[in-house]
Amino acid sequence: MSGARSARRLFAARARRLPDPVPLGAVVAQAEGLEVRLAGRTVLAEAELTVRAGEVLALVGPNGAGKSTLLAALAADLPAESGTVRLDGRPVAAWTPGELALRRAVLPQTATLSFPFTVEEVVRMGRAPWAGTPAEDEDEAAVAAAMERTEVAEFAARPFSALSGGERARVALARVLAQRTALLLLDEPTAALDLRHQELVLRVCRERAAAGDAVVVVLHDLSLAAAYADRAALLHGGRIAAEGAPSEVFDAAPLSRVYRQPVEVIRHPRTGEPIVLPLRDRSADGPRPEKGSDS
Repeated sequence: MSGARSARRLFAARARRLPDPVPLGAVVAQAEGLEVRLAGRTVLAEAELTVRAGEVLALVGPNGAGKSTLLAALAADLPAESGTVRLDGRPVAAWTPGELALRRAVLPQTATLSFPFTVEEVVRMGRAPWAGTPAEDEDEAAVAAAMERTEVAEFAARPFSALSGGERARVALARVLAQRTALLLLDEPTAALDLRHQELVLRVCRERAAAGDAVVVVLHDLSLAAAYADRAALLHGGRIAAEGAPSEVFDAAPLSRVYRQPVEVIRHPRTGEPIVLPLRDRSADGPRPEKGSDS
């Protein structure tokens, strides 16, 4: 029995409350006074965040700032020490796993599988939550569209384990797209990708938001976040240090302080989008050879 078929039977065996259509601009997920502790240490504190349908929200900040923790808490994959996470108007604990899977799709940082599933089988796993519902009729179209949009259709029959890191990342994104939920939670989806596919993934995020979905994406590339996100939340030390439009959040002074790296923020000459560049001290490199030198 394939992994996708096993998952489908698991979800089909449980009664689920199906999601209602989400109006553009409606609150899809919300964190209120959220605190998360791991191994006895507070890694997220007093987090307040609202996620709305039709927008891309980028979570940015240095390593260890709490970005992935906040994403996992929104996904109900990490319990809160205190505070509340609501999804589709209800506390996440009120939803069964099957009902959660109908409302949010999660892309983790790494995608690993222990069995030799093909690419198409992995993508088809995203349809498992809809087994036994009227939306099951959309399975074939959803899988095909997701593989085409992420440019993995050409190796649909290849084993997932035989793919490169970047190819695996795109297949994992295709699984999320095939799930067709109103909320997409993506943890560093561009980390393993080349320039072309980084842009492709962020264009997909914008397309899903334009179609009415809510997209929350953890990013390290601040210029990418500025180019594609409607809002950005800057995390620092387990807290949200700033939140708003990228043009407001991406200011040189707070970014330099949070990242402990001097930066400058310039505007793209055509689009006006912020571009964040590190300030580099070339004097530390030593003298440079003069032009025309043979050295």
